[in-house]
Amino acid sequence: ALSAQTEAPFYEEWWFLLVMALSSLILILLVVFALVLHGQSKKYKNCSTGKTISNVEESVTLDNGGFAALELNSRHLNI
Repeated sequence: ALSAQTEAPFYEEWWFLLVMALSSLILILLVVFALVLHGQSKKYKNCSTGKTISNVEESVTLDNGGFAALELNSRHLNI
């Protein structure tokens, strides 16, 4: 005699549904993270098309603690 009661399939168990929900959440977060990184790299790629954009902070290097150094080598002082 066979029993009329059968076990529920594994895809209806609570642990399988929990694993699938967590896997889906991780997959969605990875896709969002990849899209954000792709968007940022595209923004920087459009900004620099072979030329470097120089800001005031990048073009002037301050060697002595915040004061611009004078170029004294180009001046010839007569003593």
